[in-house]
Amino acid sequence: MRSIAVINQKGGVGKTTSSVNLAAALADSGRRVCLMDLDPQAHASLHVGITAVDGDATMYEVLCGDASLAQARRKIDDHLSVVPSNLDLAAAELELAGEVGREMILRDRMHDDDAEFDYLVLDCPPSLGVLTVNALVAVKEVFLPLQPHFLALHGLSKLLRTVEVVSRRLNNELRLSGVMLCMYDSNTRLAAEVTTDIDEFFQATRSARDFFRQAKFFETRIRRNIRLAEAPSFGKSIFQYAGDSNGAADYRALAEEVIAQEEAEAKSGGRIAA
Repeated sequence: MRSIAVINQKGGVGKTTSSVNLAAALADSGRRVCLMDLDPQAHASLHVGITAVDGDATMYEVLCGDASLAQARRKIDDHLSVVPSNLDLAAAELELAGEVGREMILRDRMHDDDAEFDYLVLDCPPSLGVLTVNALVAVKEVFLPLQPHFLALHGLSKLLRTVEVVSRRLNNELRLSGVMLCMYDSNTRLAAEVTTDIDEFFQATRSARDFFRQAKFFETRIRRNIRLAEAPSFGKSIFQYAGDSNGAADYRALAEEVIAQEEAEAKSGGRIAA
């Protein structure tokens, strides 16, 4: 099983859109996928048509010990399940602040869960607090969505340092394994220049930082597409809402790259397939 946290502390870069539609694309390919919503804004939950109400078990109850993952998980279709969130999760940051081993809670809940999936995709909040650290401790891989914009590089070093510290101190299996460009406009010179800058940054620092030495800069570019922006308001993935759109085509292609990445690792006896 591959466990992937999709993170970026900068909002508006396509993090939740990518979490939901990558999970949906992998599920459409026949893989068993569980999407976990760790963002108190619950946008991933809303994106797939789930609104948690009082009495429903959510990620908040899971982290606070009042429910198991199995109790909170909802089945969306034959291959896709979701552990939803709601605004209550914002309180977990404060409630868990004094908890011993608070960084390990989600990992322990996942170890207690006997459900079988091919992929776990965790949509993280746009911050580097307790919720994001829980995700980083619980998974083996990080996918980093970036917007091809000058500000995409702002804060990138801090984010990578956080991942590196967690990798070194709390989860030595954690690796940055994928970087994806979202809201890409191929008609602008800025997009090409920033893409080159980001690629050069990773190439220049790769040899000195073991935790992303094997990171793949995905060839698929998620193009700007109004259908991607419209789909969440209907509680649907892009494949349910506009399966013939550019957005759907791009996330299908991204899922194919993710699967190919796994198959390549399996052939070489690499870490991802372990």
